Amino acid sequence: MATTESPRMITLASRASQLAQIQTNIVRDALSAKFPAQPFETSFMSTGGDQNQSQALYLIGGKALWTKELEVALKENAVDMLVHSFKDVPTVLPEGCEIAGVLEREDPVDSLIVKKGETWKTLEDLPDGSVVGTSSVRRVAQLKRKYPKLVFKDVRGNLNTRMAKLDAPDSPYAAIILAKAGMVRLGWGDRITSDLGPSTLLHAVSQGALAIEIRADDEHARALCRSIIHWPTEWRCRAERALLRVLEGGCSVPVGVHTSLVDETPAEGEEEGEHQARLSITGSVTSLQGDRHVQHSIEAEVRSVEEAEAVGARLAKVLIDTGAKEILDEINEDREKKIELAKTTDQKVDA
Repeated sequence: MATTESPRMITLASRASQLAQIQTNIVRDALSAKFPAQPFETSFMSTGGDQNQSQALYLIGGKALWTKELEVALKENAVDMLVHSFKDVPTVLPEGCEIAGVLEREDPVDSLIVKKGETWKTLEDLPDGSVVGTSSVRRVAQLKRKYPKLVFKDVRGNLNTRMAKLDAPDSPYAAIILAKAGMVRLGWGDRITSDLGPSTLLHAVSQGALAIEIRADDEHARALCRSIIHWPTEWRCRAERALLRVLEGGCSVPVGVHTSLVDETPAEGEEEGEHQARLSITGSVTSLQGDRHVQHSIEAEVRSVEEAEAVGARLAKVLIDTGAKEILDEINEDREKKIELAKTTDQKVDA
């Protein structure tokens, strides 16, 4: 009797946090809607970034903290797809890995969340000396420029942990700053006090987007992922990542970005690869103390993801030529000194 071979099980893996599991389920459900006969399962694991909750991200490493263990499982064929917050993915992937899918982006802005029971609505409302929690040197560097009378203090942990730290009776924090996308996905949008968009704060590269990483030789997984790509999000994020890659920045470098994309595809250009759009991208690099800030914008017509990446790379070179290199060199030197201090004193050193 003839038999029909069933599709192989596709395992989607991610970090074990509540947000990461929600995001993985979003991707699984999108794929299942496109391929109802294809079986999918999920797997979750702890990464280096999850395990080290005591030191500032600025000092303990780059984006690979969130992806390395997952990529080992992927390359060993233990799992088939990795679901990432795109902002956590290094701009250069390990050999044999690729980003095969990018879903439609949530609002990428950062948001202010005030301690429960307080009535402040904006950063301007906070009394002088108020402590604002964030684990991002990008946010601190930009906000120190405009709010020198506020105190910025590192706060680590997943979103659940950070919210608990904020609302604790003995909390030192008047407010914390988090990515809006994570709050929305967790169903906590009602806790957002106000958004911090341009010109107050340029967001992190690829913030708000979900990316799917696969083995580069897995044609079946690539075909599945291509079905759920949101091309405007992919083009914007690829441009942002090209900017960061040329600047050689990691997740703990104060590089901010803001992009917009206007679809100008003619009505007859509906086939894949026939899109055209107007891309606008703004990038910034800010010194750790906020006393120096380099910012520029570029707008260009683009007809492919490669052209979008070229615009991001071009903007990075403009930033480098107008002062960003000196700022980034100083930041790297500062980080190395603090890491050495931590080693010699056997202490945890805050950024």
